[in-house]
Amino acid sequence: MAARTKARKLALDILFAAELREERPADVLAQRGRPNQDELAAYDHAVRIVEGVQEHRERIDELLATYATGWTLDRMPAVDRNILRMGVYELLWLDDVPDGAAVSEAVKLATELSTDESPRFVNGLLARLQQLKPSLTL
Repeated sequence: MAARTKARKLALDILFAAELREERPADVLAQRGRPNQDELAAYDHAVRIVEGVQEHRERIDELLATYATGWTLDRMPAVDRNILRMGVYELLWLDDVPDGAAVSEAVKLATELSTDESPRFVNGLLARLQQLKPSLTL
């Protein structure tokens, strides 16, 4: 498994746990302690995602709420909500991550970890934001 794929899974674990515990993602990350050998190559990108989602969470959630037709953030499964937050962060704020990779990796996580409908939902919403990216104010 590629380092960035591992990083996304690690970041998702941290963001999901933070939401469930109602804690800041950075605090959950700090509680994890040092990365194990398997996580080492992925750790820096995971930290970058966690910190970026935390920093831009208000705007990310605003974009998700605006463009998730027929869905509120509260109605989304927690795993989907956090996959989408990561995808939006990578799509809009990380220039070194190709847009297609941000979308496809989010869809892959949704396929592996969420409901049967989730991959299509994640793909549709992120593709819409990718399309609107030039006109979005960040």
